[in-house]
Amino acid sequence: MTRKPDGTWDKTKLPSRHVTEGPSRAPHRSFYYAMGLGTREINQPFVGVASCWNEAAPCNTALMRQAHAVSVGVKNAGATPREFCTITVTDGIAMGHEGMRSSLVSRDLIADSVELTMRGHSYDALVGVAGCDKSLPGMMMAMLRLNVPSVFLYGGSILPGRWQGRDVTVVDVFEAVGQHSAGKLGLDDLCALESVACPGEGACGGQFTANTMACVSEAIGLALPLSAALPAPYESRDQYAVASGEAVVRLIEQNIRPRDICTREAFENAAVVVAATGGSTNGGLHLPAMAHECGIRFTLRDMAEVFRRTPHLADLKPGGRYVAKDMGEAGGVPVLLKTLLDAGLIHGDVMTVTGKTLAENLADVTWRSDQDVIRPASNPLSPTGGVVGLWGSLAPDGAIVKVAGMTSHRAHRGPAHVFDGEEACFAAVERGDYKDGEVLVIRYEGPKGGPGMREMLSTTAALSGQGRGDKVALITDGRFSGGTRGLCVGHVGPEAQDGGPIALIKDGDIIAIDADAGTIELEVDPIELENRKRHWSPRVTDYGSGALWKYAQGVGPAHLGAVTHPGFAGERKAYADI
Repeated sequence: MTRKPDGTWDKTKLPSRHVTEGPSRAPHRSFYYAMGLGTREINQPFVGVASCWNEAAPCNTALMRQAHAVSVGVKNAGATPREFCTITVTDGIAMGHEGMRSSLVSRDLIADSVELTMRGHSYDALVGVAGCDKSLPGMMMAMLRLNVPSVFLYGGSILPGRWQGRDVTVVDVFEAVGQHSAGKLGLDDLCALESVACPGEGACGGQFTANTMACVSEAIGLALPLSAALPAPYESRDQYAVASGEAVVRLIEQNIRPRDICTREAFENAAVVVAATGGSTNGGLHLPAMAHECGIRFTLRDMAEVFRRTPHLADLKPGGRYVAKDMGEAGGVPVLLKTLLDAGLIHGDVMTVTGKTLAENLADVTWRSDQDVIRPASNPLSPTGGVVGLWGSLAPDGAIVKVAGMTSHRAHRGPAHVFDGEEACFAAVERGDYKDGEVLVIRYEGPKGGPGMREMLSTTAALSGQGRGDKVALITDGRFSGGTRGLCVGHVGPEAQDGGPIALIKDGDIIAIDADAGTIELEVDPIELENRKRHWSPRVTDYGSGALWKYAQGVGPAHLGAVTHPGFAGERKAYADI
């Protein structure tokens, strides 16, 4: 136990002893006095309060307020908060142009920057506040890498916009661009929609990547129950921030660390929630990356096995009817978890940041019969999850597709129409230069080949907006947004830059996709593919220096999480034990 009976702290095993204890640390302490700390605060544990606050997008603008509230909780519990910020690249604004190359790269940079700040100043614990697609997994990756007592806090979703009598999100605007290009929506209506779709602070409101990973944070045990439920503008969220600050101090006392919480069973629980909510395919990228940080092999294939046995229960956009606010009002993740636990679909005996097991946290949660956002396990939207893994001759390392809300067009066989990069495909879609029945192939968008593994929401939304999303299929070695719908297959591996089969496709080659069977095949004779491979060479990208070049040199394959360092396998000593 680190706290003494008199309320003071024994810091002999805490990292902050290296910057606060003994005569040799007088210069260090002088810096803390300069920032207004007294002897008592310096002698307490230091808790890093990391937020991704910035003015890049509404996902992040409410985070500073909540970080300050976390600090109040840390102080209430008798420790000393140290606030700092890291970056965010926001997909909604990065989408559809070169900026999207920075998105996935930012996930690992966020983890690295939080790690370096914690290491450089010897902080003892971490509360991470994040609100955007890559900042959520990036923050949780840092927690697992550092393995100091940690609590995650989601910054909250945006409220839905209202347009023509219905709830709308930013994805409706992306799809409206396609409607406009097809002559189905006037410019005045497009401008009217864009002005009301995002009414204030918070992350995109459907079950896109941010809300998917927010659900994961509760399911995997790193966030307090119900902390993901309230929208960002609600100042009542700050109560969860205060509670998160108090909780992390209890974890210091109990010496409960992220790797005690995030076991193999906890990762399986997280994958169940991705499937049960019809969540983002990006969960298939981020959970393996998080597992990599703590020595658990949890690949795309492992996730696909969980997806296969999990019913789809939450009726959420983009495939369903409701937004994140509705999910919270229906009881949020605890009601979903209780439903899954009672059906024997998740592990209840895993530890959480409350200091209790998941089952103990859910003991008093009751089913809400006054809502229909979350279905009972006995009456699912579909018997298998809203996300499916695919394997076959076109994707030996696997691929992933979101099938939530798809009642038809779950299989497709047709000729390839090949594009090297998203821009060429988007331009063709805008012109209507494609045929029903085709398989649109976007390649050289993988982690290395992009570089950066861009999302393709602009293209998929344009197809949907034109009313032809169910007439074609689309595959890529890049990614799709959590807002994508239709038969859109991402993460095809090996990627084109590594010479995977996707690099060898020619226009007219027949591709067969079957989401129910979990297969994706390139119907070309293997001898012909071998001949094509002999005449193939990697593409030279436009990025010969800087962060994107650096990322491309070290990034691994998508099915293992597109990670950029050896992770736990290369760890010789955890930061928490310095």
